[in-house]
Amino acid sequence: MLSPVLLEAAFNLAKEALAANEAPIGCVFAFNNEIIGGGRNRVNETKNPRLHAEIVGIDEVYAWSKANNCSPAKVFSQCHLYVTVEPCIMCASALEQLEVPFIIYGCDNNRFGGCGSVLNVFKLKNAFQPTIINQCRSEEAIELLKIFYKSENPNAPNPKPKVVKAKKTEESQSP
Repeated sequence: MLSPVLLEAAFNLAKEALAANEAPIGCVFAFNNEIIGGGRNRVNETKNPRLHAEIVGIDEVYAWSKANNCSPAKVFSQCHLYVTVEPCIMCASALEQLEVPFIIYGCDNNRFGGCGSVLNVFKLKNAFQPTIINQCRSEEAIELLKIFYKSENPNAPNPKPKVVKAKKTEESQSP
């Protein structure tokens, strides 16, 4: 079930994302052990907050399914997702709706994780439950994130300096 080659492909996409000043998250979708879709974060590049690695990969799987005259629902129901960081709540929800049965990821996402670190979206409706394998090369995934967060994001808005207002005292109010 766990393929080091497919996990390496996801890490290569994460490194590509880091080189493009994106959060270093990459993923691949495998169908019959063949990569049919993948992605890396493209949020900063496109200014589109929806374009997480998994969503980009989902779009590629839909395109592959259409090009190969396959039912996307059938394809997703047989895919394995390899991703470097635990999918966020938004992405995990998409994976739940698509019923992706296997999710293999590197490190936990302790701020936004949707596979159990923060919220397990697969237990909300108590229906579809994928097999989840975590902590696969987690140290490497964490190191990529550390590199990204140490650098300055050129797409971040300029911070507004905080203005400290002086409190009026009784003395300043008297004539």
